[in-house]
Amino acid sequence: MTDQWDDISFVISSKYRVAVLKQLAAGPATPSKIADDTEFTISHVSRALRGLRSNGLAELLVSEDRKKGRVYGLTERGEQIWSRIEAENLI
Repeated sequence: MTDQWDDISFVISSKYRVAVLKQLAAGPATPSKIADDTEFTISHVSRALRGLRSNGLAELLVSEDRKKGRVYGLTERGEQIWSRIEAENLI
């Protein structure tokens, strides 16, 4: 349970991570699509994705070798964290 709150805190401490997690909760997306939809720069989106991936909340859905057209999605844990953030009205 504390683990979940650590993840929630990690996400909500960055507007970029919140926006990226929200986009991925709607379905898999590429960094450029997320950047277009959120109006954040691609570098902010990429940094947020790296953080979310390293915390086990998002995952790359295509081969690691792929440089263009990288599609990301939420892990099961990412979906749980997003649901909890919404349920607790934390954003």
